[in-house]
Amino acid sequence: MLKPNFKEAKKRTNEDIKVLRSEYAIPEDMKDFGLGKKYYIKTYGCQMNEHDSEMISAILEDMKYTNAKDYEDADLIILNTCAIRENAHNKTFGMLGRIKHLKQVKPGLMVGLAGCMSQEESVVNEIIDKYKWMDFVFGTHNIHKLPEVLKEHVKTNDLEVNVWSNEGNVIEGIPAKRDSKYKAWVNIMYGCDKFCTYCIVPYTRGKQRSRMPEDIISEVKDLINKGYKEVTLLGQNVNAYGKDFKDKKYNMENLLSDVAKTGIERVRFVTSHPWDFTDGMIDVIAKYDNICKYIHLPVQSGSSRILKLMGRRYTKESYLELYKKIRNKLGDNSSITTDIIVGFPGETKDDFEETLSLVEKCKYDSAFTFIYSPREGTPASKMIDNVSKEEKEQRLYKLNAVVNKYSKEANDKLVGKIVKVLLENVSEKDPKLLAGYTDTMKLVNVKADKKYIGKIVDVKITDAKTWSLDGEINE
Repeated sequence: MLKPNFKEAKKRTNEDIKVLRSEYAIPEDMKDFGLGKKYYIKTYGCQMNEHDSEMISAILEDMKYTNAKDYEDADLIILNTCAIRENAHNKTFGMLGRIKHLKQVKPGLMVGLAGCMSQEESVVNEIIDKYKWMDFVFGTHNIHKLPEVLKEHVKTNDLEVNVWSNEGNVIEGIPAKRDSKYKAWVNIMYGCDKFCTYCIVPYTRGKQRSRMPEDIISEVKDLINKGYKEVTLLGQNVNAYGKDFKDKKYNMENLLSDVAKTGIERVRFVTSHPWDFTDGMIDVIAKYDNICKYIHLPVQSGSSRILKLMGRRYTKESYLELYKKIRNKLGDNSSITTDIIVGFPGETKDDFEETLSLVEKCKYDSAFTFIYSPREGTPASKMIDNVSKEEKEQRLYKLNAVVNKYSKEANDKLVGKIVKVLLENVSEKDPKLLAGYTDTMKLVNVKADKKYIGKIVDVKITDAKTWSLDGEINE
């Protein structure tokens, strides 16, 4: 049993990051392990988790498992978890409660926990104490070792916990079963060294480490050959890409330029930390037509005092300066979204009013807004929190009203205009419509024949709502 260790996860050394290219292999006696069996993966959290689930799917299918559409039909269930907020934590344990009842009627069912929650010491201790009926736990660093984790569980028939708490390396060669045929996640780096005081990610994902540029470019070219239209470059803080290279000067602006030169029709990237967003990056985004003019730029708070308590390392003033640079360089056909936390420990009414003021200035296209959620072990969890739950909820409500106003205004400006939309699937809103996104990440429901799925088409916007647009093919 290898349990996560919070102190080990926090360590950062000068040890070189290794690029390991032959770590993934299915043991000979596990290649048919899933023959005649089905798997189900429930994913919580960010895009990184979504891509991790794509890799887990591919590994299981390499073992001859097939995908189950519903967890009740599965022989193996994996919950790929998120540790960012308490809500995701509660959803995971709620799901485990439902699965426990299923396991009582399906005793052969195997159940496992993966993702960021499995990297938390307190969570794994709770699993060991109260969820002994589960079968295995593995973490974010050893996804490629899933076959060995399953093999060990089968051998002992005990709860197998195998979670690495280390800085991490870069593992190449892990397959991925992509959820889409038209757009793909491409990891460019792993981990984070920012240690914002509220964030658990540096502990659950390890130290900041970048993939080699040639491996990223090779993956993008392969996706182009398979017909993909769009890639999203993924990392906990993509703007810091390349900062860990010791033998080369190659950064995010270099990578963006090289990916754009592959000719892929659309390039996106998430998530950006304002601290590392350079003028050179802005210039590259403006230069290439196939780099989407959509920037997700998390501010978290509009108060410099709270930003300092959060460990964000920028001020409201420097953030606004960066915001204006991006808007001025990319123009009116760009969109900027953000993340905002309300009710951080010590946030006063004046601090909150500063956040509202910043939103009024930036007029974001949309924002992900949250009430602060303490994460065990982070510095912020030890801070005195003297803001009542009711006050936090009122602040969130007030913030969302302002955010929604500007989101609607931004969408209204597109009515009557022709925009390019990658149509991805049938709309959840209406089976007679197709749904897709503009290059500025606006959801559009389109009157169109299914033959347009997978294509980037000109769409005339006919109506605007707060979170989506309606349109029709412009022929």
